[in-house]
Amino acid sequence: MFNFSFDKRTLYIIMAVMIGIVVMQYATDPSRLVTLLISAPAVLIAITFHEYAHGYVAYKLGDDTAKNQGRLSLNPFAHLDPIGTLLLLVAGFGWGKPVEIDPRNFTRKMSMEKGEALVALAGPVMNFILAFVFTLIYCAIYKFASISFTASNIGQIILLLVASTISVNIGLGVFNLIPLPPLDGSKIIIPLLPTNAKEFFRNNEQIFYIIFILIWVTGIAGVIITPAINGITNGFIHLGRLIFRI
Repeated sequence: MFNFSFDKRTLYIIMAVMIGIVVMQYATDPSRLVTLLISAPAVLIAITFHEYAHGYVAYKLGDDTAKNQGRLSLNPFAHLDPIGTLLLLVAGFGWGKPVEIDPRNFTRKMSMEKGEALVALAGPVMNFILAFVFTLIYCAIYKFASISFTASNIGQIILLLVASTISVNIGLGVFNLIPLPPLDGSKIIIPLLPTNAKEFFRNNEQIFYIIFILIWVTGIAGVIITPAINGITNGFIHLGRLIFRI
């Protein structure tokens, strides 16, 4: 077993440097800055509902920690993590400020680890629900709005905002399903592992943090999640077109 300390601040420092490089690239390209501005509302929506879902499910399971900390709120500023938010803006995937929970407060209808898994799963599921709802909105605009509206500047901006909300929510949902700390997937996978694997995973969490940093810095994370993002996006669009017969 590996036994050494890992300061999570290192994670944020490395990511801050990487994001700084990307931000500089945006600053030299005005067209990318416009894209950044368009994605800002989508990021606020995605993070807010993602973190709210964590707190809400925990509360329904009997833990009021999130409620007492003011996290059962749709106020975006209650949920924004500086690094995770910037990452969502510039890269399309990231995270919000983690919702604190105390599994000991859960009702005993299920084990604490299953309760934690449900709380973790709630965030990505909420993102996928939002993405599908906005896909329906996008398809409805194309179905019922006039050609003059969709071709107008206002119409194009609205469509861009809706499309950005779809892509950011899918990106956030898929990214957080990667089964590595500090992402939601690391909690979701625990109940599915054999006992020995659970112990190894928990005892070596610091190693998995480092693996997470490496796959993010090297771009492997993007390679891993891009097919899933594209698949879910295409699936939602296909369903939307079927529903509205476009």
